[in-house]
Amino acid sequence: MRTLGEELVAALQARGVDTVFGIPGVHTIELYRGLAAGGLRHVTPRHEQGAGFMADGYARVSGKPGVAFVITGPGLTNALTPLAQARADSVPVLTVSGVNRQETLGRDLGCLHELPDQLAMMRTLTANARRLGRAEDLGDVIADTFETLRSAPGPAHIEVPMDAMALPCAPAPPFADHSAEADPQCVRRICARLAAARRPVILAGGGARHLAAPLRALAERLDAPVVQTANARGTMHGHRLGVPASPSLPSVRSLLAEADLVLALGTELGPTDYDMYALGGLPGMPGLIHVDLNPAHLARGGAELAVTADLTALLPALAAAAPRLSTDGSERAQATRLAARAELDRMGPGYGTLLAQLEALRSAFPNAVMAGDSTQAIYAGNLYYDHDRPGGWFNGSTGFGALGYAIPAAIGAALAAPGTPVLALVGDGGAQFTLPEIAVAREHDLPILFVIWNNAAYGEIARAMEDAGFPATGCHPTPPDFAAIAAAYGLPHHAATAESLATTLAAMPPLDGPALLEIALPR
Repeated sequence: MRTLGEELVAALQARGVDTVFGIPGVHTIELYRGLAAGGLRHVTPRHEQGAGFMADGYARVSGKPGVAFVITGPGLTNALTPLAQARADSVPVLTVSGVNRQETLGRDLGCLHELPDQLAMMRTLTANARRLGRAEDLGDVIADTFETLRSAPGPAHIEVPMDAMALPCAPAPPFADHSAEADPQCVRRICARLAAARRPVILAGGGARHLAAPLRALAERLDAPVVQTANARGTMHGHRLGVPASPSLPSVRSLLAEADLVLALGTELGPTDYDMYALGGLPGMPGLIHVDLNPAHLARGGAELAVTADLTALLPALAAAAPRLSTDGSERAQATRLAARAELDRMGPGYGTLLAQLEALRSAFPNAVMAGDSTQAIYAGNLYYDHDRPGGWFNGSTGFGALGYAIPAAIGAALAAPGTPVLALVGDGGAQFTLPEIAVAREHDLPILFVIWNNAAYGEIARAMEDAGFPATGCHPTPPDFAAIAAAYGLPHHAATAESLATTLAAMPPLDGPALLEIALPR
């Protein structure tokens, strides 16, 4: 009979898991016995924070939960920042950790890697945290965890005590797939309200990132502009009804306020998308219909109709049943696009120039995935940028706002979409948080271009200090020699300035492995 650790891995594989990001330790040996026997792909990051961010990027691109294995204590605490990012952006990430022997828990004995109450700590951060201390509980824990990952996307955690991991264990019950179905009554209620609309607007969030076709079909039936939050970019690329702009921008807020019905699909209605500049709360959204998988999000925004539903089933049903309206949707969308783009430089110095750089990168690498960090180019793009791949624009500056996200998240994305070019967009400051993870890209020969804007500063923070009337302090960490770093990891290095970027991109060879592009900015 196999061990609990082995059967846990087998149960994950039965649920569709094919890749695990992790750093092994003596607390997780039985999990690794299961990995060796089961044939799952294991990716070894250089830090547990990298494991969590890789799992996040993998989940966003694949549409499946990303999985990280870490040891108890420092392994798990190192992964807390990625889990908080996943929580803020509703990304299904499962972390499986060890924990000390059960008879020692909560006794403060000074054991190796001991935490006062690891499970309680994880319950403050995750949607579901379970201890798997008995072999007979495997089926229940796995089923409960994956139901949470499906119904309330975000991080989940399973800890396995060291004394339980090697217990003999029977296989978990077979996995039964319960495919989501749209509630016909719910579809009728929404469509009845849509039929009375004359100036409808659709708000698309991250929950619609993999549903571009039905989203476009619904928009066309309603003749409704579609405002895309950062995590929904790419779903309406180049479409006459697309508004690839932040609801924090004045022009977009006006579009929403002037609507007579707003249909919000898979968006949390959180302030990092809707009130980034603290303008006084969410924009006005008349006749709001809010549809989200997580009922906790439906309390925001004061919806006239709040619907808990899986968009995977509901959105195609709405696209088929919605009334055909004839409004001025295309004109409203075009006017908002023009106004939003013009507002960029008023929101941040040089944002228009940074948008042009993003568009140059998009042209050089069509249909690429762009995983971004908290850096000025990403701030500009989140305000206005029309990506050309559904689900292909995401970053760590929304929600939790973690630095160091882009490099490992890009690695996870590349593993989730083999052969797809991936761009990690990061500043020199954020790059130094997770720089060693570049080795993983080289190790797996992944087609990732690490794009680093180098101004030898935390530029956004420095500007905020100066705007507050005092000199920037602590904002200028000395960057490394990125050309030497690239050489050390065996990557080609390309150098550009803002002015020469298009020329540099045109001269670059095809991206058949990892490479580093450094864009030098004024310091």
